[in-house]
Amino acid sequence: MIIGCPKEIKSQEHRVGLVPSSVKELVSHGHTIIVEKDCGLGINFTNEDYIQAGAQIRDSAAEIFAESEMIIKVKEPQKSECAMLREGQVLFTYLHLAPDPEQTKALINSGCVAIAYETVTGPGGKGLPLLAPMSEIAGRLSSLVGSYYLQKHCGGTGRLICGVPGVLPAKVLVIGGGVSGFNAARVAVGMGADVTILEKNHDRLRFLDDYFQASAKIVYSSLDTLERYSQTSDLIIGAVLIPGAAAPQLISKDMLSSMQPGTVMVDIAIDQGGCFETSRPTTHADPVYTIDNVVHYCVANMPGAVALSSALSLNHAVLPYAIELADKGWKDALRANRGLREGLNVCYGEITHQNVADSLDLPFCPEPQALAA
Repeated sequence: MIIGCPKEIKSQEHRVGLVPSSVKELVSHGHTIIVEKDCGLGINFTNEDYIQAGAQIRDSAAEIFAESEMIIKVKEPQKSECAMLREGQVLFTYLHLAPDPEQTKALINSGCVAIAYETVTGPGGKGLPLLAPMSEIAGRLSSLVGSYYLQKHCGGTGRLICGVPGVLPAKVLVIGGGVSGFNAARVAVGMGADVTILEKNHDRLRFLDDYFQASAKIVYSSLDTLERYSQTSDLIIGAVLIPGAAAPQLISKDMLSSMQPGTVMVDIAIDQGGCFETSRPTTHADPVYTIDNVVHYCVANMPGAVALSSALSLNHAVLPYAIELADKGWKDALRANRGLREGLNVCYGEITHQNVADSLDLPFCPEPQALAA
């Protein structure tokens, strides 16, 4: 199979879909890998590194899209990239379609086969193995960036997250105890913060309670607890996910007025629409804005801030699935692997993931004819 890796063009995005070690592995399976010139320079991988791994270099994204049978990326295709996709071409990347009707329409019109990292499931339908690495990183970063923006000159309350002798540490509220929320809490606890985690799933509540013991408060999430804890928190981290669907908006605009001036809110779920009503996507170049004296950090590609670590971690997770798609062809790979089949979001002009279709109020096709043939 001819597999292409274009350079990411989203603002401040330096991750790359295939690092040289992944290229070498795919080449060893007999596949042809073409990468766009300088695609890895942002994380210190040179064109020579790719050539030594067995890749061929192309001067432009247009060449990559024109020649490739499968495109492997990191972020969702931008408008110019969607225009280069063609019928039957496989796109393997993060998509986050639920809050993005324009991208969804472009993928439908292209006729491509779009497989989303974020909805691929693990064995038995459990877990999200291609989302987990970035959730871990985003979670850990959320506490770090949140503590920075708590500084007074950044608009925060001016409270040091770890406190000092005789002065209390910052109160950190983590909404959601999944992968990203768990990692956010781990770092916040490690920094010495006063951490509370809100979670609904009873099995997850027990896990969090066993793990953190007395180092974090584990509380059942309800409207009442959301309102009460948000009023006294210095830093609020939104980490709620429904696979493939738009994130639920748990903090309303009306709730901001009851918060402390300078409260910082970090929305990890922003790439799925955000879990705060007042959230809107920002970039690393301009990451925050303030509404009602509450600082909002809503960068849609948070792991891009640590692009080298993120790219390596993502490649380690994606590579086995990429090999399966390339070795077997996408149809046989999806038929054989239920978890990979869950990643299919758009196929030959049809939406094939229930949550995506429901979020966008579009028709859902459970058994695409192209896959059944």
